[in-house]
Amino acid sequence: MTDNQWESLRLLVSGEKQEKAITAFIIDSPWLPEWSGNSIIDYLSNDEIWLDANLKAMETFPDTIFLPGFWSEYGMCTEPSAFGSKCKFYKNEFPFAEKIIHCKEDIDKITVPDPDMDGLLPFMLNRLVKAQPKIEAAGHKIRFSVSRGPLNIASFLMGTTEFLTLMMMEPEATHKLLRIITDFLKNWHQLQHETFKTIDGIMMLDDIVGFIGEYEFIEFAYPYLKELYDTNDSIKLFHNDADCSQSVKFYPELGINIYNPGIHMSLTKLREVTQNKMTILGIIPPRDVLAAGTIDEVRAATKALKLEAKDYDQILFSCAGGMPPKVSTANLRAFLDELK
Repeated sequence: MTDNQWESLRLLVSGEKQEKAITAFIIDSPWLPEWSGNSIIDYLSNDEIWLDANLKAMETFPDTIFLPGFWSEYGMCTEPSAFGSKCKFYKNEFPFAEKIIHCKEDIDKITVPDPDMDGLLPFMLNRLVKAQPKIEAAGHKIRFSVSRGPLNIASFLMGTTEFLTLMMMEPEATHKLLRIITDFLKNWHQLQHETFKTIDGIMMLDDIVGFIGEYEFIEFAYPYLKELYDTNDSIKLFHNDADCSQSVKFYPELGINIYNPGIHMSLTKLREVTQNKMTILGIIPPRDVLAAGTIDEVRAATKALKLEAKDYDQILFSCAGGMPPKVSTANLRAFLDELK
């Protein structure tokens, strides 16, 4: 992200009146490899291919913001690998982390990982360190510390159904697991901040908060997310593209100032429920319109979003969720051109 892009993002979340639309997209391994002409395994394992793919996106679309920008990651294996999950990597499918918790007693065997040396995290960080000179030579800086959220990681460590069942049946064990994961995440974000002094943002992704009711959110998600977002960062971005209806009204209280939702609530409803206290990153349908739609359909959806927004304040025009696979250059250009 360039200095100008970062400043425009800061001014937007501060509530400053906007004279033009700002666009932004979360991009990572679901979109970048195929779009840049690479396999997923090459993108994840070859630092040069990873860097070139990210630079290509920013050079092709210089007028939009890509979040978090140069995301060094290994898909959903990133954080679970630090806990000892067996990670499966496929040539051209998304990697997968196998669960390591098979009963509540296994939680007693889990310890807080060291992000400086455990799992894939040292490789992820070192990739960024080695790429930093070229990133900055291209006019960009590393702006965000990034991770999945505590409930998301828990669901990989023990399985989604199993974790949600634990939440209902064994609250004490659930809190014990989430405490370990949260302590790890605090250390992980701190290490990223210490490694890159240009970081002034935090981004977390946790779709599991969209699978639970309001009571469960307050009990099992709120305190840990509140703790993690209790930072001095200028930008505090949260992604949950599952159903946010039971939890979104609490997000501003957590400190979140940019939220990337799914398609479950309209922009108008999101603003109403949150009293317009957050910038919304979205929200045209990602798969059915931005990826699978025609150019005319992309333009129509973008125009409708612009009309609903009424102005350019407190919105980053984008798709719901992250950039999905198979979004073409033509469709993305249609989105950006319509906003102009």
